[in-house]
Amino acid sequence: MKSKNLKSLFLAAFVSTAFIACSSDDDNDSVDMNNSIEDIVDDTANFSMLDMALERTGLDETLDNSGSFTVFAPTNAAFTAFLESTPYNSINDVPVAMLREVLLNHVISMEVTASEITTGYVKTMAKGAASSSNTISMYIMKNDSGVTINGGAENGGAMVTQADIMADNGVIHVVDHVIALPTVTSHAIANPGLSTLVMALTRDDQPDFAGILAGTQDSPFTVFAPTNDAFASLLTELELTGLADIPQATLENTLKYHVVTEQNVLSTQLSNNMSVETFQGQSFTIGLSGSNATITDGSSRVSNIVAVDVQASNGVVHVIDRVLLPAL
Repeated sequence: MKSKNLKSLFLAAFVSTAFIACSSDDDNDSVDMNNSIEDIVDDTANFSMLDMALERTGLDETLDNSGSFTVFAPTNAAFTAFLESTPYNSINDVPVAMLREVLLNHVISMEVTASEITTGYVKTMAKGAASSSNTISMYIMKNDSGVTINGGAENGGAMVTQADIMADNGVIHVVDHVIALPTVTSHAIANPGLSTLVMALTRDDQPDFAGILAGTQDSPFTVFAPTNDAFASLLTELELTGLADIPQATLENTLKYHVVTEQNVLSTQLSNNMSVETFQGQSFTIGLSGSNATITDGSSRVSNIVAVDVQASNGVVHVIDRVLLPAL
């Protein structure tokens, strides 16, 4: 990616209202608290493995001090299932650095009670390998079935089973699984507004895009992800009935045109008239005007960037409202 300047880019709501966490701060002043999050975890038998993990990583002190946190707390059964999916026999066998980031992926640095939770993206306190500054994003979906995190257990996420255990320094919501650090692929799967993109990535005649974007080869990735409405508009534009009608080579080239490899490009690194070189081989151009950010593709079509900096462990996602097409 070529850039002459660094400019900040807006963070817009995508599809539904997001609640955005404040930046994390591990340097809390030590304060005696009668009912801290750590106190509750320490006093709850079903959190004994979580308590062990917090103590091993030193995060017990963070959650025992002043601050404002929301903790999605896995039960002992959740940690047992987590260990069974790893090479490790116990919490003490998990490398400390890895365990710390897994735990921080369950914490946001503001208090959000059940009534305040809304569907959308929120920042956790974890950092993956792709970025040293942009913390991992979490996608939370709230509906009549409850609160689902990152698409649920089948996608490396979890569901809230008990909400609003209140502490002096925040709130605990109990979850049924340990939440894995999301990949670009699992972030796409978690968000129903990107389901057509997932269908395109996993179409039988395509390369294993889902596997590629879940892995580390050629990572980190920067993905410009079209919404469902963007794909619907593309089909109308091309006078096609459905996704299956897009020719194999056309779809493959189009999907590759939305991916930048070996770079985790954040919104602050985008500049006006920047040329973005893609995995497909062609480039597109960024446009910035005030709070508006656009992309002009190889076919001279313009799309808007509607959400930015959705961080995964192996890359970052920016959501766009129109499918990009390379030059013919």
